[in-house]
Amino acid sequence: MSAGVLGSLAGRIAVVTGATSGIGREVALGLARLGATTIVVGRREGRAARTATEIASATGNPSVEGLRVDDLAETAQVRELTATLLDRFTAVHVLVNNAGGFFRPRQVTSEGLERTFALNVLTPYILTTLLAPRLVASAPARVVNVASAAHRGARVDITDLQGQRKYAGYRAYGASKLELIWLTREFARRFKGTGVTVNAVHPGFVRSGFGVNNGGGTAFGMKIAMRLFARSIPRGADTPIYVASAPELADVTGGYFADRKPHPGSRESQDLSKARRLFDECARLSGAPPFGS
Repeated sequence: MSAGVLGSLAGRIAVVTGATSGIGREVALGLARLGATTIVVGRREGRAARTATEIASATGNPSVEGLRVDDLAETAQVRELTATLLDRFTAVHVLVNNAGGFFRPRQVTSEGLERTFALNVLTPYILTTLLAPRLVASAPARVVNVASAAHRGARVDITDLQGQRKYAGYRAYGASKLELIWLTREFARRFKGTGVTVNAVHPGFVRSGFGVNNGGGTAFGMKIAMRLFARSIPRGADTPIYVASAPELADVTGGYFADRKPHPGSRESQDLSKARRLFDECARLSGAPPFGS
């Protein structure tokens, strides 16, 4: 990736979730390299702080800070993160909703939410919603949601978003990425005219630690597939960095990008009526009042 083709982020404040490893770390590194005050959000306080220090050293940008959140699938902790961001930073110019996960067996958080849906969908909904006034006040601002080509072929039963009647890990993951694209399109509609853009990106199948948390044969299969077919982490991070910073995308919103190019996404991902229904359900389940109308 050549930083020369991207826009300078000097004087801008960027927040990246899931930023202590993999794509998130590389995105934070890229944004810091472009001059942004970069907030590294990750689990374990020591790891977040250490990652921030490493990025600052590698980029020569001293304005990199770590924030610890033990579990972003817990809505109460997402709210605490938002409160900290609002208290400590007078502006938010870039929000990269990167944190996500794949859970083969169904798991439930302490709040009774299915973990895939909570982490991959509700967390970006809550963060974007609660930061919306600050994003608007900071405009021009950008929200980048890290989705996936796994949304293609996915189907969502909005009456069973948490897989209580039927659950399969791969199906739930694909559905969550379809839902994230729906949220992207609906947020873009609600932010229209505010100077805040919202876009989704597909980073590609990346050589990271994705899926290994499941252990056993699933982790082994993931490691083999990554070794044979996956792209590098820097290549995976390139499109999120591009969409977060490229001057030519200043007014582009509601899109889905892969390899720096806009793509329509699946036909299902373009169903704006389902996007609105999902948005309403996220508001109900999270208790975070929706932004706009």
